[in-house]
Amino acid sequence: MASAPVKTRITEMLGIEKPIIQAAMGWIARSQLSSAVSNAGGMGIIETSSGELDAVREEIKKMKTLTDKPFGVNVAQAFVRDPDIVQFVIDQGIKFVTTSAGDPMKYTGMLKEAGLTVFHVVPSLQGALRAIEAGVDGLIVEGGEGGGFKNPKDVASMVLIPLVCEHVDVPVVAAGGITDGRSMAAAFALGAEAVLMGTRILSSEESPVHSNWKEAIVKAEATDTVFLNRSGPGPALRALRTERTDRIQKEGVENIFGEFANTQDVYFGGDLEAGIALTGQVAGRITQVKSVAQIFEETLAEYHDVVSRLPR
Repeated sequence: MASAPVKTRITEMLGIEKPIIQAAMGWIARSQLSSAVSNAGGMGIIETSSGELDAVREEIKKMKTLTDKPFGVNVAQAFVRDPDIVQFVIDQGIKFVTTSAGDPMKYTGMLKEAGLTVFHVVPSLQGALRAIEAGVDGLIVEGGEGGGFKNPKDVASMVLIPLVCEHVDVPVVAAGGITDGRSMAAAFALGAEAVLMGTRILSSEESPVHSNWKEAIVKAEATDTVFLNRSGPGPALRALRTERTDRIQKEGVENIFGEFANTQDVYFGGDLEAGIALTGQVAGRITQVKSVAQIFEETLAEYHDVVSRLPR
């Protein structure tokens, strides 16, 4: 039996059934995974951070054959190689864009002028206020426990989400540490109106990554991720704990981006020591590989159960 819907400003704005958005993971967030998210009632996102825009264009075409539900595209500004990325997104007929890893002033105005809805990913209150000034429609507020590239001055979701919600009027998506209905209920209590899932969806049946990575997530303890490169140069990031990432944490590296030279071997070849497998702390709460549809249905059912049992 399907769980009762959860309607928020974000579900209304984006035309989605469930207030769950998929993280835009480079090379991973393509049609196979993103269509499963959209078909399950969430918001599937196609990545552009790989820089492979010809491949991305084909993935967007595939998306339109795999789902008739809404989906969006992420523009990770630090990884943009094409100066015409905004026109590229517009030309694909996209209506929803998340922007990240850069100044929201750069692209928000152009995207809004073209009629797109824009949410910007922020790791701090200062970043949130800057995005509001740029004119975004919503914010994705990302705590430091999430996987991927991070603000070196990380703030946990429990602190960051209510801090931002106290200062803005636009709807907020909570990211970092979200994996189920219990964490979704907590995010909503903090002021969010949707959640973003990365590691949970990364480890789903439909995810294209190698089973070695999924199994490592399932077996992981909450302490089995590491925060790397806090002092730079380049971005900080959170990744799965391996012999390689333990060594990087202790010794540092001259160029963190050099550790991603063998990304394909890590992501799709299953050699987790060949590079860095970006993973959030919430891996410590994931105990089984499930389909996206099952994850979403169980999330909403648990959300309603948790909320109904809260002390009045």
